[in-house]
Amino acid sequence: MSRRIGDQLGGDVGVKETNAVTVAVLDDYQDAARAFGPWSELGEADVTVFTDHVAQAGALIERLAPFDVIVAMRERTRFPRAVLERLPRLRLLVSTGMSAGHIDLAAAGERGITVCGTGGRGEPPAELTWALILGLTRHVAEEDAGIRAGSWGLTVGTDLAGATLGVIGLGHLGHRVARVGLAFGMRVIAWSQNLDPEVAAAAGAEPVTKETLLREADVVTIHLKLSGRTTGLIGAADLALLKPTALLVNTSRGPIVDEAALVDALRSGRIGGAGLDVFDAEPLPPDHPLRSTPRTVLTPHIGYVSASAYRVFYGDAVEDIRAFLDGQPIRLLS
Repeated sequence: MSRRIGDQLGGDVGVKETNAVTVAVLDDYQDAARAFGPWSELGEADVTVFTDHVAQAGALIERLAPFDVIVAMRERTRFPRAVLERLPRLRLLVSTGMSAGHIDLAAAGERGITVCGTGGRGEPPAELTWALILGLTRHVAEEDAGIRAGSWGLTVGTDLAGATLGVIGLGHLGHRVARVGLAFGMRVIAWSQNLDPEVAAAAGAEPVTKETLLREADVVTIHLKLSGRTTGLIGAADLALLKPTALLVNTSRGPIVDEAALVDALRSGRIGGAGLDVFDAEPLPPDHPLRSTPRTVLTPHIGYVSASAYRVFYGDAVEDIRAFLDGQPIRLLS
C-alpha cells in the first residue's frame, strides 16, 4: 500500500509523473511517517509512503524505479548491488539510524548514490526489553487472555528480586538494561567478546565467561550488533547450558540466536521461555513455527518504534533530504 503526502494525504494513490523530486518512504508498518516527519519542509517534493513490505527483489525494483530519494526504515529492506544497479533514478538513500549493514555502500558509491543516516534514541529498545522480561515472568499475555475468556488467575509469577540477570553485550543499551536490573534487586552478570571490566563495573555488572553467564542467569538478554562474529552466537549447545527455568530475551537481531534450535528448546521444555522482538525473517511468515511455540512473548520488531524515536528518524530524514538538495549532504554513511 502507498499513501501520498500532500493534497491526497489520506488516500491510497499510485506514483504520478512529476518534475518534482520523488521520495519513497519504505516499510512504514504503523503508517506513522506522515505524522512524525515535517515533510512539508520539502516544498514541492512528491513523497509517497509505503505501509507494506516488499521482499522479492524484482517487485522491489519495480516499486522503487520512479524515485529519486528513498527513506528506508533501518534494516527492514536490504539494498544489495543487484537492486541498486537497477534503480537508475536513485540519487539519495536515507536509512534511519547510523548503521548501513543492509546497504552495499561500494555499489552505491560506484553509481553516485549518496547514503545518509539519522540520529536515534537508545531508551525505547531498553524499555521494550523490560516489557518482555516482565511479560514473561508475570505471564501478562496469558492472564490477559484468561480474563477475556472468563477465567481468573491462571499462573504463578517469578520474582526478579534475588534472581540473576545475564546481559550479553554491555554497550549503551546493555548498560541501561543492567541498571534497571539492579533497581529490581537482581544480581547482574555480563559477557561480550571484548568486555572491558571497567565498563562492566560502571554498569554494576560482574564480568563472567559466556558459559558462566548461560549457566547462572535466570534471565539472559542480548544487546549486540549483528555481524559475522555474532551471527549464530547462541546455538543449540549454548541453549543447552541454560537452566530449565531460564528466560531468553532478544531485542537485538534475530540471527544472533539459532532460531530453529530456540524453537526446539522451547517446545521440548528445555528452557523456561523467550521474549522476542526480532526474527530471521521479518515480517514473520504466517506459518512460522514461532507463532505456535509455547512460553513465548512476541513483538514485531518494535524496539525503536516510539514517538520520540520516530520524531528523530523522520525529522532527520527530512533534514538529510533538504541538505542533499542544497548540495551539502550531512550524516554521510558512504
